[in-house]
Amino acid sequence: MKLSILATTQYLAASGDEGGFHPPSISEFFPHAILEFGSVEFNRIHLVRIIAAVVLVTLFMLAARRAKLVPGRGQNVAEMALDFVRVNIAEEILGHNARKYLPMLTTMFFAILAFNITGVIPFLNIASTSLVAMPIVLALWTFFVYLSSGMRKFGVGKYLKNQLFPPGMPAFLYVLITPIEALQVFLFRPLTLALRLTANMVAGHLLLVLCFGAANFFLFHPSIGMKALAPVGLAAGLAFTLFEILVAALQAYVFTLLSAVYINMAIEEEH
Repeated sequence: MKLSILATTQYLAASGDEGGFHPPSISEFFPHAILEFGSVEFNRIHLVRIIAAVVLVTLFMLAARRAKLVPGRGQNVAEMALDFVRVNIAEEILGHNARKYLPMLTTMFFAILAFNITGVIPFLNIASTSLVAMPIVLALWTFFVYLSSGMRKFGVGKYLKNQLFPPGMPAFLYVLITPIEALQVFLFRPLTLALRLTANMVAGHLLLVLCFGAANFFLFHPSIGMKALAPVGLAAGLAFTLFEILVAALQAYVFTLLSAVYINMAIEEEH
């Protein structure tokens, strides 16, 4: 955490003009290219995504390779994490269908958690889900799974009837209800999944940079009164760092939980 604070304050100090305070902006999420291949570029956020993915896969490979009948500490942690997704998301929402979708939900949860948590990791300092492209890919995964699952189970016609014509309503209300249901199934569900995740990660990053940047500005300000405010900015930054860790885990849980809910809605007989 100390290294994360140091990296952030050094970055802000280097980017300021004559020690002036420059609040964070949306440009934080569009870093300069490290490599360019024609119209395609590879930047710091792409690098962070690769690092997060490699670390995540390595950790689970090590836990699986060293698995024992009497688990050690590392295996215990891995099994508890996997059981959390299996019991509290898959089985809780999908019931007897949980096993079929468990690999998807497990992969989704830990991938989002890894990509979110990079926002508070020293020298990475940005959540790789703070650009909407990654959340859109994950939301489309959910979208195609719940559509294909429902259509395989009921057929295209019956699936669309289940989704767009809720039972028990007077026929004349379908003129109003059906377009709303269509927008919800085909647009709002994947869109809100992606936007919710992105917005939370963007807001968290901006708050952290603002707090640590303010602490850096106050610390090097010539006025003694302003210097006294530096600990306030630092304390706020530390508090928001802890809060951002909680948000990173919570958003991974919410995204995965809603994905399970949408799949369950697609394969249930009645809604």
